[in-house]
Amino acid sequence: MAAEADVLGELRRLRTRIPQLRGALTASVDGLVLAQDASDVEPEGVCALTAAALGVALRLSDATHQGDFKELLIRGEQGYVATYTAGSTAVLTLLAEPRVNVGRLHLEGRRSSVLIGELVDAATTGAATTVRTEDL
Repeated sequence: MAAEADVLGELRRLRTRIPQLRGALTASVDGLVLAQDASDVEPEGVCALTAAALGVALRLSDATHQGDFKELLIRGEQGYVATYTAGSTAVLTLLAEPRVNVGRLHLEGRRSSVLIGELVDAATTGAATTVRTEDL
């Protein structure tokens, strides 16, 4: 993917903005790793599971007439997994410590997912789109 370096840069900036993040991954909707900044997980497995969770979330959102899927939050004993749509072909998954401010996690995750979605969509379509972080 042509935008991989830009997406990885955004994942690293996101981890700087939220110190309680343990990892950040971007995957295609079918579970392929596009970019990752996570050291304590197996990225291919997490991205594959993200695709499976996305499939269930899409069906649940549709079955309950809630509109298009936007995000999914899982809270476990050891922290959070948050997944956000990122354009038309990708998802952003964040792994956070249990002490993370969930509001901040959503705010930054949503902003980054928009930027990453634009980068991935532009690379996928070959469009020459310039995306600046300041615009978000």
